[in-house]
Amino acid sequence: MNITFNELRKIKHSLPTGSVSRIASKLEISEQTVRNYFGATKYDAGEIADFQLQPGPDGGIVSLDDTAILEVAQEILREQVAKN
Repeated sequence: MNITFNELRKIKHSLPTGSVSRIASKLEISEQTVRNYFGATKYDAGEIADFQLQPGPDGGIVSLDDTAILEVAQEILREQVAKN
């Protein structure tokens, strides 16, 4: 799946407080791995995210190899919309 880096960061910044922990728990991965997926680069504290960043508009094009983290994040955002 391809998404712009800015779109990926927008999703991360739209998540309610505690979402990184919730995603990590659900997928049984470290919180830092979730942060790295959304653009952080602390690889010594978490796994490297499975994506490649290519130069392009809106911060570049991110090619995601595994969309599980993104799918859980989008699920959380849908829940937020349903609450409002």
